Amino acid sequence: MHKFKQKIAISILIMIAATLYSCKTVVKSESVTVSGRQLLVNETPYTIKGICYHPVPKGSDQRSFDNLTEDLALMVEAGINTIRVYAPIDDEVVLDQIQKAGLKVIIGFGYNQGGNYDILSGTFINYVNKYKSHSAILMWELGNEYNYHPEWFDGDLKNWYNAMNNAAQLIHENDPAHPVTTAHGELPDALALSLSPNIDVWGLNVYRWDNPSTIFSEWSAVSSKPMYLSEAGGDSYMTISKDGYEQGINEKVQADANKNILKAVFKASDICLGVTLFSFTDGWWKAGNTDSQDPGGWAPNSSGVPYDGTPNEEYWGIVDIDRNKKETYQVVKEIYKSVSDKK
Repeated sequence: MHKFKQKIAISILIMIAATLYSCKTVVKSESVTVSGRQLLVNETPYTIKGICYHPVPKGSDQRSFDNLTEDLALMVEAGINTIRVYAPIDDEVVLDQIQKAGLKVIIGFGYNQGGNYDILSGTFINYVNKYKSHSAILMWELGNEYNYHPEWFDGDLKNWYNAMNNAAQLIHENDPAHPVTTAHGELPDALALSLSPNIDVWGLNVYRWDNPSTIFSEWSAVSSKPMYLSEAGGDSYMTISKDGYEQGINEKVQADANKNILKAVFKASDICLGVTLFSFTDGWWKAGNTDSQDPGGWAPNSSGVPYDGTPNEEYWGIVDIDRNKKETYQVVKEIYKSVSDKK
């Protein structure tokens, strides 16, 4: 009888241990919250040292994560801690790899993506519920520079802001553990701010030559919420010769511009959470033939691109399409490594 009781006791202990272990492994999420102008991960202030990431191979116009292992190694070496993507990553293996590398990701949702996790169909919330417990997630992002495209919303941006605000509310109801952000082109006006109270963190895509400093005081005057630069940076091609920079492929122009931009960002850490620099790799799919790197391209409100005022869309990577480091890579690495992950 004594041995029988011992066996029962041991069995109970094993069951309790297994239950605790199971609970421990299932709970993967971390709490990401907003406090004043700060972003907190597990109640610790978080500085965004990020990169925009949309890896499209040569000859294609579709994103592929086939090169993810090498890309993450380059990001880690450069001190990058945050990836911003323009469309959901519906692959837990990819998210696991990002998490294991020590990085977090801002997941972007489009308005009309043919019903594929988009805002128009409402299917974005299915993605949120599917991945909200994954510790790689930093924030959910709604839209990218939609304020430049009223034509997508029957000519009335109020339609977009209302849709965005309602989507943010739905995310809050389903996932209180992650903030909602948007990537807005430049400083939002009074209409955008008044119709979007459910946006927790504002991302601003800002191209003001090589000095975005004025955006921080402007933001401080209109909102007490956190903000970060969801896009900023320069390309490595000069359409014209200007300011001592020669026409053509020019890595120095990109390195110089990004150095000044990043210094301005982290100097304003009391207002700005950080930046997701545009971008990780060159994108040959944006202008001309997808099998070649072509000057040109177009982007709204891009006359502030340093130092020629022209967005050469296929030359924006800090590495080229073969993952060779450009001159700006070392600049990014030095500045990101010098900035603490925590405020």
